[in-house]
Parts: sequence; C-alpha cells; structure tokens
Amino acid sequence: MVKNKQSGRRLICTKPAKSESQTASSKDQTLLDQPGDGVTPAAPPEPQITSRSQQGFPDRVYLLASVIFQNNHLEKPAAQRLVNYSTDRRLPLPKVKYEEMQRTAYELAFNTLKYQELLEDLMINSHFYLTQPVPEDQMSLVAVMLFDFQDRKFLPRKRQGKEEVIQEVRDAENFLIRFKTKLAASLARCRVKHNLSSIESILPESVRTKQKMSANLPLYAWVNTLKCSRDEVQRVLRNAGFSQVKSIGQLEGQAFFQDPHCGDTLVFPAQPKAQLYSTKLLRDHKLILQDKSCSLGPNAACALLQEEGDILMVGCFSGLTVSHMASLIVEKHKSTNSNQPTVYVCVSNCTDAQREELQHTISTMGCDNVKLIQEVFQSLDGGDKRLQKVRVILLIPRCSVSAVSNPVDFMLQENGDMGLLQDLSRGFIAQSKLESLVAQQRKDIDHALKFHMVLAVVYSTCSSYPEENVNVVNMALQTAKACSDQKGEPKQSNFRPSPSPFSSSDRGEATVEAQPFFVLEPSKHSNGCFLAVLKREPEPVIQEAAEEVIARANAKGILDRIGSNQLPSKEHGGSASRMKKTAQSHPNVSVRVQSKQQPIKGGTNAPVCGDLGFQRSKEKPKAFCLRPAFSFISYSKKAGPPFSNKTDKNTSTKNSTSISNSSSSTSSTLDPPSSPVAQTDHPRRARQEVLKPVVLVLPRIHFPDPCLPQHSQPRTNPSFNRCKTSTQFTSRGLASDTSDKRRPLF
Repeated sequence: MVKNKQSGRRLICTKPAKSESQTASSKDQTLLDQPGDGVTPAAPPEPQITSRSQQGFPDRVYLLASVIFQNNHLEKPAAQRLVNYSTDRRLPLPKVKYEEMQRTAYELAFNTLKYQELLEDLMINSHFYLTQPVPEDQMSLVAVMLFDFQDRKFLPRKRQGKEEVIQEVRDAENFLIRFKTKLAASLARCRVKHNLSSIESILPESVRTKQKMSANLPLYAWVNTLKCSRDEVQRVLRNAGFSQVKSIGQLEGQAFFQDPHCGDTLVFPAQPKAQLYSTKLLRDHKLILQDKSCSLGPNAACALLQEEGDILMVGCFSGLTVSHMASLIVEKHKSTNSNQPTVYVCVSNCTDAQREELQHTISTMGCDNVKLIQEVFQSLDGGDKRLQKVRVILLIPRCSVSAVSNPVDFMLQENGDMGLLQDLSRGFIAQSKLESLVAQQRKDIDHALKFHMVLAVVYSTCSSYPEENVNVVNMALQTAKACSDQKGEPKQSNFRPSPSPFSSSDRGEATVEAQPFFVLEPSKHSNGCFLAVLKREPEPVIQEAAEEVIARANAKGILDRIGSNQLPSKEHGGSASRMKKTAQSHPNVSVRVQSKQQPIKGGTNAPVCGDLGFQRSKEKPKAFCLRPAFSFISYSKKAGPPFSNKTDKNTSTKNSTSISNSSSSTSSTLDPPSSPVAQTDHPRRARQEVLKPVVLVLPRIHFPDPCLPQHSQPRTNPSFNRCKTSTQFTSRGLASDTSDKRRPLF
C-alpha cells in the first residue's frame, strides 16, 4: 500500500473529469459548478461504477478506495491465503476536496470487497501476482484498479483536461494494461468453470437482490418548514415541469409523489436529480434529500409529543435527522404562543469532526431550538435540570444496516460504522459484531426506560435481524419490570408497546405492519426500517367504597382530628359560623360545643372545664374541673343565651335531646365546677380514641357559679335533681340506666 508520505510529491486535488455522457447534460448542471455550503452536495452523483459507460476515475479516487479496501478486506488464514496484503489495517484516509469523490471511492472499495475472491483468482491464474514486481503495500491499489479495469472490459481509461497525477496509481495501471489479455482470459475461464452468466452471479443471493434494488431506488426528500412551506415547494416543482402522481408506481420522468407515512416527505424517481438542483430547492436547503428510513423516527416522535415537552435524541444519526426533528416540532407548535419545545441531542459518541459538522448543519438549516449534550447517555438521569421537560426519547442506536440496499450512501450520510462494509459485502454480519451491537442497544434502551418523566420511547433501527429489533425491545421491557418489582417502583414497569402513528391502510407495497411494531421491508421502493413505540401507561386508579375510606380514616384518627378543629373559637371562625347557621336553621335547637382538654401553663395536664354554660373568671384558677368530651344539643321552645337567669315554665315538662359525636381517650365523670377556670389561646391536642356516639336525654340544666354571690344564683328547678332516665359515665362512654331506681345525675 502506498502512503502519502512515500510519494514525495505535493498532491493537489482537482475536480473529477466528466465523461461524454455527462457533457450532454452540462446545461442542466450549470448551478453545480460551485460547491454549495452546508451538507447538500454541490453536484449530482457520478453514474454507478458498474456502468459500462464509465471511463475510469481520477487517481485520487483510486488511492482513497485502496486505503478503504486495505482497512476492511477479508484476512484469510495463512494456509488459505493466495494474495498477501499489507498488515497495517489502520491507514489514515486521504482527504478529498469533493464529497462526490469520497462517495465514489467508497463505492469502488465496497464493490472490490464483494469480488475479493474472484479478483485474487484472476491474479493467480493469470500469473500476474507471481511475475509482476508489485510490493505488498500496493496490492490493495491493484485490487481496486483491477475491478474497475474488468468492469470497463479491460479498456484503458480516458483522461480529459488537467488531472492530479499520482505516480503509484499510474504504475499499477501500467502493470494491469500489460497483462490485460491474460487477465481477460482468466476471467473467461472462471465464468465457464462456475457456469456464470455474468460476474454478478458469483455473489450471494442476498447481495445480488440488494444490488438490483439499489439501482433504481427512488429519491426521498423532506420539506424544511423552517425555510419554506410545503405548498411553496410543490408550486416551485410544478413550475419546473414536475407533476404530482397518486401512487409510487407511477413515478416516471419528472414526477413526484407524497409519501403516505410522512406527510412532509416527497418521493422522486432516481433519474431527475439534476433537474431538482436546477430548481434551487436543494441548494437553498428548502428540500432535503434523505432516506425514508431516517424520517420515520422523527415523525413518530413528533406525533407523540404533547403541547408542552422536549425531546431527547440518542444514538447514531446525522445533522439532517436532527434538523428534521427540529423542523417538525416547530411546525406542530406554530399555532401555540407558548415556548417551542427543545431538541436535546446526546453527542458523546461523535468525534470532534462530526460534532462540528452537526453544529454547522443545524445552523445552516435554520434550527434554533437544538441543544447539544456532551455527557454520555448512561450518565444522565431524570434529576438533570436540563431534561426536566423531556417527554419523548428518540433512540436511533448504531445497528448493522442490514435492511439497507445502498449501505455506502446511507452510512456516509448518517455517520454509520464503515467497519461493517466487509460483512455487508458478504451478505451477513459476523456473530461477534452482532453481539457487540446488541449489547450497546440493550444498554441504551434500558437506560431510556429509567427516566421517570418520559411518557414515550421511540426505538428505530435499519436492521433486518430480530436480535436487534423485537428481541431487544422485549428483553428491555422484561428487565424494566423485573427491576421495578425488586425495588418497588411500579412506574418503571408500565411501558407497553403501542401501535405506531403511521396508518397501515395507505402503506405502500414494501410496508408490513407487524403488530405491535412497525416494520418496513426493503424493496425496490425503499430501504427497510424497524420502529417500536413504547408508551407509559397511566397509573391504575383504585376505587374504594366509602365504608373502607371511613374505616381507614378512623383507624388513623383523621376524623377525630378534623372534629377537634371545628371549635367555636376565634381560631376556628369557620366552624363557629357553621354551627351558628345550624342553630338559625333550627330555632328550637341550642348548640354548644365542648372544647378539648387543655393543659394549663404552669400546672399539670388536668382537664379544664369548657364552654358548658360556666362564666369564666380572669383570676388564676386554684383548682381544675373535669370537662366532658361531648357536645350538648338542647331542644326548647326558645333558645336563650347560655347565661340567662330566666327559665321557661314548661321546661320541666318537656324533654330535650342531646347528640354527642365526640370521643374521649379515657373515661371521665361529670362533677360540678368548684372554681373558675382559665382557657389557653392555643389548645394542645391530646391523643384521642374513637368511641361510639351516644344519645342522651337530659333536661335543661344550669350549674351554679361559685364566683357569684349567693343571692344572684339562678333558681333551679327541684325536678332537675331527679329524672326518670338517669345517665352515668362508664369506662367506655356514656350509658343510660332505665331502671326504676332513681339516682341523682351528678
């Protein structure tokens, strides 16, 4: 292999020469002579390298392709090795001026990887490898040039204009030209030996199928609503001669079709790419060329986003995917006056060059609602202040790209892993690489399900392996449920697969709806894609009967504390007003509420007499009286003030009813007060026990106040001292004694 430092010359990149077939359409490409800024290519792509009309490539393309082949070729065991290449597989890639040259070099290296065994057989059977003095570090260059040489039917390439000259490339080309007859004969014998109708027949069936599908794969482009509207784009296309068709099968010539799954995506045939550039829509970044498999994830995430909430993007994607996500949510929330949602992008897996390119892309697209996060995704959690409003996570992990028909274009645009080119050229992924990819995917999705504020997780891959799709999702859900059961956190286990927001009735030929996941099978119309939407189900609402709620409240003492707060005092004015309204609604009812026991400052926790008709004294009490823990409701003809000296004549003949719903922690007996009692401003709550309500039938009574003179004591009715039904206090509450034996009440 020839390194740049060995040439000893200053290499100057020049623009690749155009073939005769390209010169005819130079008028349509006048806008492409100057490279455009941003990520949109400044020129349409070169024809396929397998085309017989291609007349070779510049020397720089061959040199870059040889380095790519050297770093990714299949290394055989020593006993089976026919051709020795350089042992260095970490060669730096030469820089190229144009992106199209880079894409062409990767395509040339990828095709050389497909036919590596055939090319080595040609070099051995024609005695080229044994007779030509080619060093081992140049064998990769010979391999890529031999593939292009046989693809041109062993005709010399034609050069036009001034081109960059690399001597090592010219030397390898001269070696091949001198052996072109023997190489052609060796290829003919190989085809006869293996009964091959064409050279493509030697490839595996899966590789041949993808190669045919990628030849006429349509172009997908989404409308950048940050620059213009969809109606404006369609109007420009119609003015340029494009016509809109109703099905993807009608795409021919200058026509476009609106994608049924992504409303902002238009589909074009593969041929009129130069005409699209002539409309300036691509150059002005109003129409962005990107594969459909990259647009399904952002559309699904945008459909799940609520009015208020942000999006977190994690995985392997390009600046175009981030810009698409930003434009979708801006268009969705354009009518609302609230702040636009923010798109947070985790770029910990990107290199410095990729971060700069991503930042340049989103600024070129006009996105101002994107913020980059440098931390590793596994180090982030729900406590991060930046992620408090994140409601949807879009997870696009690095995958095998096994469902993509044109992997080179896809990985160049989406920053894919070029180390998979060797496996993709053989039609399957090595088990070790697949396990490594699955392990990283498991880590990402497991961590995404741990965010407590996230309502949905969108998982998207471009793989056809169940290990990367269905198996990863199911195992992640099982792991989340198991962890929640152990830790007692049910919020992490209620993620469930949900149908995708894409309608299955309007899907194209290549779409298959595998419930509950969305699968887009690779076909001649699109690449493949797998999409899983995991939504968090709401917490189940447990409905309890009223009796259960009351019983649980009684067990905790809640009702008792509520009843103690409803006191007719200054601190409880609302409760007093309610009691007053009760008395007004029943004019024959006199309501008096007994307050709780209060400890006196400087004294013991003895019970204090409450508002039972006693007149309070401002003097410091010398003794304490027991306060009953129930309320009295007295019925009379006319409710009078509690300290009135007047009594009704018929009071002794009519019975009064009292209802008590209060409770007391200990049993107490009611005695007449012996001395005035002071009341504290802030009562202290004592521990209470819930007792059953007791109905008391008592006459209206007045207690003598020892603080007043004897002559001012109210007259008492002798009949008050005895009654037919006497009441006594028990250890569990109040009990009525209905026996004939009459005893005094106190």
